[in-house]
Amino acid sequence: MEKILLLGDEAIALGAIHAGLSGVYAYPGTPSTEITEFIQNNATAKERKIHSRWCTNEKTAMEAALGMSYAGKRALVCMKHVGMNVCADAFVNSAVTGVNG
Repeated sequence: MEKILLLGDEAIALGAIHAGLSGVYAYPGTPSTEITEFIQNNATAKERKIHSRWCTNEKTAMEAALGMSYAGKRALVCMKHVGMNVCADAFVNSAVTGVNG
């Protein structure tokens, strides 16, 4: 097995890719921006045609990922910690909606 040196954000992104990620949705803001950028530039992600979108805000990113999960696909949402305030309604309500992915 090949050893590679990754930053923390890169390790999160690569782990998501290897876990069967179908889509990543994000609102850009350091430090989380690098997760989505890594996925967008990764050869394996391109080969698997992983869906990637920069969203208008954290709430729309969360809602897009929820939509993908309702279809049974694995989705990732990336934002910085204060972004949870913006997506709080969608995040809290997702716990009672039957998320699949």
